[in-house]
Amino acid sequence: MSNLDRQATPSVCGGRGFVVAEPVRELLTPRRVPLGESTEVRRLLPNLGRRMVGAWAFVDHYGPDDIADEPGMQVPPHPHMGLQTVSWLHDGEVLHRDSLGSLQTVRPRELGLMTSGRAISHSEESPKPHARLLHGAQLWVALPDEHRNVEPHFQHHTDLPTVTAPGLTATVILGELDGAASPGTAYTPIVGADLTLTAGAETRLPLDPDFEYAVLSMSGEAEVDGVPVLPGSMLYLGCGRTELPLRALSDAGLMLLGGEPFEEEIVMFWNWIGRSQADIERAREDWMNGTRFGEVKGYDGDRLPAPALPPVPLKSRGRVR
Repeated sequence: MSNLDRQATPSVCGGRGFVVAEPVRELLTPRRVPLGESTEVRRLLPNLGRRMVGAWAFVDHYGPDDIADEPGMQVPPHPHMGLQTVSWLHDGEVLHRDSLGSLQTVRPRELGLMTSGRAISHSEESPKPHARLLHGAQLWVALPDEHRNVEPHFQHHTDLPTVTAPGLTATVILGELDGAASPGTAYTPIVGADLTLTAGAETRLPLDPDFEYAVLSMSGEAEVDGVPVLPGSMLYLGCGRTELPLRALSDAGLMLLGGEPFEEEIVMFWNWIGRSQADIERAREDWMNGTRFGEVKGYDGDRLPAPALPPVPLKSRGRVR
């Protein structure tokens, strides 16, 4: 999925400046962003004061939307570099095309993982015909410097490991949780898991105290460490936790995101992650000139033009708006 913001500004993210070394309960309010003609997303990361959680650098939650009489998701070809995109659905289907020639329909509880590396472009759309409901999350993982120019590739996994407890099923999307490891390729110590809770469940999920964590609410009513987290909101939890208390007031769906704090400072603009303004300027030039990012074939429509880069130089870490 793309960041379609035409008023995008470069952001400096990463580093330990905003990492909280102890357990906290920081509720993040989403920003509503239009995505194409008929889809609106709730953007949780980057957020004012909270840019990343481990290597997780971008989190959008969308739906559930009734798209029976709508085109649904329509994201034209656009470029990525320096990151991985993680597509995760609870309802509906998304058709992925990319400049490597990949053509894959991603369905609920299947992992669509695209590693952009040095350069890739892709599109995402609701198939024709499509299911009535569309509900999911789109997330980005920043690649560390040693892997940010890796060859681009796409992975699709339908069989993912689970961790279970009374009233809880945790599907491991990326990284590891309680000894269960996702088949998706990860480049940093990380975890992403889909948590399904039944009404009345009370349990404790084991965590790594060296990781920082956040929980995104997808559906239902649940309390995370005693804090009510409503659908479309996210609770930042800091570091230093060995377990996480969960309580479901109804059937509920959550996503656990975590990882070792990302120590490198990165520059994020539009759909690119680099290490400097020059990286971003080169990426924009290459995309506008039709080089480096390849071509997405089969999408019925034009590719997205890149927004203009603002002339103001990047500000130092901690002063970014």
